Amino acid sequence: MGWQRRHATYVKALAENGFTQSMSRKGDCIDNGATEQVFGHLKDEFFRGRDWGGFESFKRGLEACIHHWSHTRRQVKLKGLTPVEFREQALRGAA
Repeated sequence: MGWQRRHATYVKALAENGFTQSMSRKGDCIDNGATEQVFGHLKDEFFRGRDWGGFESFKRGLEACIHHWSHTRRQVKLKGLTPVEFREQALRGAA
């Protein structure tokens, strides 16, 4: 997949759509570690074993999953808070 990051058409399409290319070469896992973790959770908890009748059904399900993760699902590493609660607590502390 390394060729994609160097292919002129790919690089041009990124620039035309306002994206900044961040990975310099294959194997730079620091750039995409957090993203890979999110997609891993989505795959395990949302995609596996499901079938959607169409894009709109898929979109509604994905939005519901993201809302659940952000507003309802409590996480041990966030001291039992949801991500939204954790962020709000951090912002109150910074004020």
